[in-house]
Amino acid sequence: MSSPAQGGPSVPKEKEKTGIGKVLSRMKTVLKKADPSRRMSRAGPSSVAVTPAIATSEPEPPAEPKAPATAAVEATKVPRSQIFAERAKKLGEVYGLELKPSEWHSTEGHALRVEKPIKMRVHKMCHLCNTSFGLARECPKCQHVRCKQCPRVPPKRTEAEREESRKKRAAIIKERAEKAPIIPDWDPTPKKVVLKRPAKTGGQELIHRKPRQRIRRTCCECQKLFVGGNKTCEGCQHTRCTDCPRDPAKKDKYPYGYPGDALGTRVGHYTCSECKHNFSSPPSDETACPNCAHPKCERLTPRKVDPEPDPEVLKSIQVRLESMKLK
Repeated sequence: MSSPAQGGPSVPKEKEKTGIGKVLSRMKTVLKKADPSRRMSRAGPSSVAVTPAIATSEPEPPAEPKAPATAAVEATKVPRSQIFAERAKKLGEVYGLELKPSEWHSTEGHALRVEKPIKMRVHKMCHLCNTSFGLARECPKCQHVRCKQCPRVPPKRTEAEREESRKKRAAIIKERAEKAPIIPDWDPTPKKVVLKRPAKTGGQELIHRKPRQRIRRTCCECQKLFVGGNKTCEGCQHTRCTDCPRDPAKKDKYPYGYPGDALGTRVGHYTCSECKHNFSSPPSDETACPNCAHPKCERLTPRKVDPEPDPEVLKSIQVRLESMKLK
């Protein structure tokens, strides 16, 4: 009768916890759960026997660096029929199933197989309390320092087992040396994806392509279009020159004509060597520079020219920079 009386007041106390008290109680619970020493101390021999994978492996000395081996060198060709026969044999031994070759899937061709050594984790058990050692050399339950009497799981191999392992390894190395390395037949470069859509009227599918600006050049003599990349007009055999208009035009970037064009006979572009003034006039005209009356200089050839910056844009940038200054 005394136990219910002692445990009775605990329920209303938990209900009374609100605000900061409730938060502190939860923090205590989380800290208790996260304490690894408390969890390891409560674990007994039964817990170790049921879940041996929780124990960490014993730290081993670092292995010597090995030469890098590619998959192409290690891979060997194995018939698919042999692989299916091994699987059917294992299923028959474990589950008692009998699989006939006629029930298998397609076993034609070969498959690439890479032989890798089997890795096993090593555990050490305390010989006094049968508790698994952690990362430390001291038993977490009885504080016994690990010694030679503490068993090793799995146990060390005998000399006969080591000799058998050496023979298997030598046979594998010999087999790899006799067979030429296999290079997988595949293209590592990613393939370009083409977006297609069936046509509404049937026939050829529609392919999505990036929009491009079509450039057209018209002959200044017969007003016919230049076909493709030809520089000679098919109508009048006129060679494409700076007078032949371009659609769309780019006078700001190419004011003296487009690259690859011959010099036209209608309009010529000049730069005065004295005052550096640019002007245009017919090549047959013998007039001088309209700015300083200097004789006409050498004609400018078609080339790309960077446009001069707009003064209004520069002014707006300066105003923004001044407004961003910290006062």
